[in-house]
Amino acid sequence: MSDRYDFIDMAETGPKAVRTAFANQVAYCRHNDARVTARVVAALGSLLDKPASEFARRIAGWKGAPLADALPLRAAGGLHALHLSGAAHELAPVYADAEDINDDAIVAGVVNRHEAALLPWLDGPPQTNEAGRSSNFIAAMLWLAEQGLPPRFDCLEIGSSAGINLMLDRYHYDLCGVQVGPEPGAMAFTPEWRGHHPPMHDIAFAGLRGCDVAPVDLTDPAQALRLKAYIWPEHHIRFARIEAAIAAASDKPPHLVHANAADFVEAELARPQAKGTTRVLMHSIVWQYVPSDQQARITAAMEAAGGRATPERPLAWVALEANRTVHHHELVVRHWPAGGAPKKLAHAHAHGAWIEWTG
Repeated sequence: MSDRYDFIDMAETGPKAVRTAFANQVAYCRHNDARVTARVVAALGSLLDKPASEFARRIAGWKGAPLADALPLRAAGGLHALHLSGAAHELAPVYADAEDINDDAIVAGVVNRHEAALLPWLDGPPQTNEAGRSSNFIAAMLWLAEQGLPPRFDCLEIGSSAGINLMLDRYHYDLCGVQVGPEPGAMAFTPEWRGHHPPMHDIAFAGLRGCDVAPVDLTDPAQALRLKAYIWPEHHIRFARIEAAIAAASDKPPHLVHANAADFVEAELARPQAKGTTRVLMHSIVWQYVPSDQQARITAAMEAAGGRATPERPLAWVALEANRTVHHHELVVRHWPAGGAPKKLAHAHAHGAWIEWTG
């Protein structure tokens, strides 16, 4: 597979779209220094040539939109889980990035032998809960405080997965010299910063609540393994962060509920808001997984609540999501009662390694 993206509609379906989804994922991985993951996805893509298993046939005949559904990462997560659990020792050379091995043959053999374990991984989207993304949330809140909004934030997160970013009040951040949070903190983040530093403000949290359609309990080893399986094996620091998050959740679980995004947002916006508090909806690399009808409901609910917002009870919407046209992740903020116009604050690495500030 080449390193070139084939730009297609995210909603496109059919066999060609499936092949494009795998090819694009390989290109994306290579562009993001994820050589091993690219090898795994390419080998999975080779199964489409002659799908000889139910697992391969289900992928080849995918009924949904494979790009929007992150189909390649669903399949790759299943293989990684087999590797992490030690259930498929044959995969070890692939994950060790060994040369002179036949990735396609190894992966095909593992799929044939472990099909029952792999099939459930196709049933739901990846959960890539990454604490490093919270640096973007903090930077956005510093910017909101600079705009005059109360620096006490009542945070609502959709697609929270295990709630790792709902514990951001326990982490320490060094954002180009701007220090936020307890020190040393349950985790510490110093992303490579490009551009001018963010505003300097003291911020506080009135609440941190989130939802997910399939919430993960970090204190359950089986559920924690599932979350680890979605981490690309090249990203060693992310595994250390998961362990730190498990320790933090064991000390005090994040406030996480089982609900779809639209129901959660509508219910939370209906709650009374304390004076002198900024209510914030936040999410990272999740919007593409939210069904279009729920996206419309969330947007309508936020804009309606924005129309009721006041300087004493403002509303903000902070999103770190992929711009699929330019293949960048962008930090975009809207806030009310200032009109809610989108403001792009930064380009950012998907897992928090760097932030290029434009705000």
